[in-house]
Amino acid sequence: MKAPGLGQSQQSILHAVKRRGSMTIPQLAAELDLNIETIRDHLRALERHQLVRREGSRSSGPGRPEIVYTLTPEAGALFPRREGEILQDLALYLEQTGHERILPKFFEHRIGGRREAAMARVRHLKGRERLKEVARILSELGFMAVVEGSVRAPTLRLCHCPIRQLVDVTKVPCRAEVGFITELLGERLTRLSYIPAGGTSCSYRAEPKC
Repeated sequence: MKAPGLGQSQQSILHAVKRRGSMTIPQLAAELDLNIETIRDHLRALERHQLVRREGSRSSGPGRPEIVYTLTPEAGALFPRREGEILQDLALYLEQTGHERILPKFFEHRIGGRREAAMARVRHLKGRERLKEVARILSELGFMAVVEGSVRAPTLRLCHCPIRQLVDVTKVPCRAEVGFITELLGERLTRLSYIPAGGTSCSYRAEPKC
């Protein structure tokens, strides 16, 4: 793990707390061979970055209990993650073993669990306001969606693909995504750009259904 903007000592603190689960200032000072004040200063900086948080106190003998520090969920994102690689392997395995039909069924099931609540959010909206609400729904799912363009010809841009590595081996998620957006908008979609084809986003223009 190498986090931009953090010094070596701060990264060492994050590693130590990650290994132990939680640590006090004296424990960190002893493990990293740094003085108490240095550790305290680094922890203040890490708190400002929302990478560590205080979680109660612990007594290890006579004297005042020591504050216990743990990592925040945001800090977890700094450590290696392999979900994308595992999803890739799973998709390839299903294809190679003749079970590729499971993936479309899985994505239909996944969308099905969100369809009713999502439709309730857009049902009373029209035009650009509906498009903006669809963008908010997709952003909550990790797509960083924005609405751009004129009132007459707005476009929906998905600036991030949260399952990019899976899309490298199967376009099933893309078809599910387009189907879901079409349902939410109640309009036909024309794709203008596509991340797997080298675009910086997946962007769409909505057109009334004939």
